[in-house]
Amino acid sequence: MTHLGYVVAAYLLSMLGIGGLAAWILIDQTAQRRALKELETRGVRRRSAKAEESR
Repeated sequence: MTHLGYVVAAYLLSMLGIGGLAAWILIDQTAQRRALKELETRGVRRRSAKAEESR
């Protein structure tokens, strides 16, 4: 049981790293959606929207 501190620290650092990445993804997703909504309100449309409309 001499390695218990090392194992616990490794798990905590891993959880912190994965949690940080998940938070970064969620924050970036919110920013990207906000930017996309702003572009759409200014009249900029997606290239895929043209293909969907012509079908």
